[in-house]
Amino acid sequence: MPSTDFLWWRDGVIYQIYPRSFADSNGDGLGDLPGITARLDYLADLGIDAIWLSPIFPSPDVDFGYDVADYLAIDPRFGSLEDFDRFVAEAHRRGIRVILDLVLNHTSDQHPWFQESRKSRDNPYADWYLWRDPRPGGGPPNNWASVFGGKGWEYEPQRGQYYFHMFYKEQPDLNWRHPAVREALLDVFRFWLERGVDGFRLDVFNVYFKHPDFPDNPPRLGLRAFDRQQHIYDIDQPEMFPLLREIRQILDAYPERYAVGETFLSTPQKAARYCAPGLLHATFDFTFLHSPWRPERFLRAIQDWEQALRDDSWPTYVLSNHDNPRAATRYGRGEDDARLKVAATLLLTLRGTPFMYYGEEIGMRDIRVSRSEIKDPIGKRYWPFYKGRDGCRSPMQWDDSPHAGFTLGHPWLPVHPNYRHRNVEAQRRDAHSLLNYYRSLLRLRKENSALRRGLFQPLTFEPRRLLAYLRQDEHQTILVALNFSSRPVRLAMGRTLSALRWRPLISTKDEPLIPRDGFLTLRGNEAVILEREA
Repeated sequence: MPSTDFLWWRDGVIYQIYPRSFADSNGDGLGDLPGITARLDYLADLGIDAIWLSPIFPSPDVDFGYDVADYLAIDPRFGSLEDFDRFVAEAHRRGIRVILDLVLNHTSDQHPWFQESRKSRDNPYADWYLWRDPRPGGGPPNNWASVFGGKGWEYEPQRGQYYFHMFYKEQPDLNWRHPAVREALLDVFRFWLERGVDGFRLDVFNVYFKHPDFPDNPPRLGLRAFDRQQHIYDIDQPEMFPLLREIRQILDAYPERYAVGETFLSTPQKAARYCAPGLLHATFDFTFLHSPWRPERFLRAIQDWEQALRDDSWPTYVLSNHDNPRAATRYGRGEDDARLKVAATLLLTLRGTPFMYYGEEIGMRDIRVSRSEIKDPIGKRYWPFYKGRDGCRSPMQWDDSPHAGFTLGHPWLPVHPNYRHRNVEAQRRDAHSLLNYYRSLLRLRKENSALRRGLFQPLTFEPRRLLAYLRQDEHQTILVALNFSSRPVRLAMGRTLSALRWRPLISTKDEPLIPRDGFLTLRGNEAVILEREA
């Protein structure tokens, strides 16, 4: 039952693409924009509503695109501005919106702004970054640390000062308090909006401002130096709110534009502060993503998020992304996809905007990388305790040809060895595959207004193996039941629900069951969606 007021970012499903790993059109082993454009029919057939592209700007790749050297251009390895315009036009022709990843807390140290800024204290770009004199007696200006290890300050002999970097030293933080910096970065939004971009994902947006006096952060217990501080002065400064209102005004000048923020060091309460009319349309809180395979933990994450948000705010949900091990790696058992169908049902039936990560629909698992194969600098630094993020960034598995149909050359990361049987073409031919289940779920979500906009009402309040809930709007009532265990489990329907008639919409098993004698029985690792009959 489609509603007439479908709004793409609220009611649709957003699909994240890591561009260098999706499809390579020229055989250089790196994915590119023409490759993505060539696969748009696949994404339209899958049923997604928008594509979020991880950064495609020119970059030295210290942090694989999250160190930007030019905000107004396309990295030649991914294509040209003309390739980008063609991609946007072809996506729009298929009803697919485009979201760009903007990294505005810091630039690359190769950005022309920083190259000028580091030269002297009196050039036009001198104050575009966070420069401070050494402490009396020498040493960094304060105790602020870098997320990626070590101190957050790097000494620049040319200026005789330190600059701050929240991440790698090659990623100097911008000075958002400088009017020229603020205007230049707001112009980045305007530039891409004029090219037809529909929205933006803002990388670590709540880090943009730091306390103007740069005081030391108070200590706390923790393993890494970064964790041994209370981050009071280096993130979440009050100046964020006027800036977000200004960004929102820019977006609102164009029809149906959107911004979602990655909340750094997130909690539901913190993420909710930035998500409201006049601020960001949405934010990410990753409590749900980090939940173990236990229904009570997922339910707690959902309820905490719902309770933190204002009535006029809107949740987001994600199970995988470019910074975390894939859901199939965390929740799957070998090559069995039964749990993944349950996870897909959960993600796509909650009240909020679901974000899918490329390959999630075919159950791609993380690759294993040896120490010599690691590309991610943070993995090289912390090996063997942390192997980095390469595992979840491997090439998309299109078919069983060499390199999984991703490239005719040598792929930048290894393809998972399971690609010969786990690929798009094999799953497209299998009626019971995870891919075809995702397609059915996405179609079901579009066809039923309660799954997009309905209220969320849990039916299992202390779930151990079973999570069940209703999605209800003025048109329909839908019941979702998820068995997180390999054994059968029964949902007690209660007098009110038992008195209603239900018809099955979908099940992860061959023959959907309906309630009998006041109970709905679910087989092991089964997900069921029922609709109340009139």
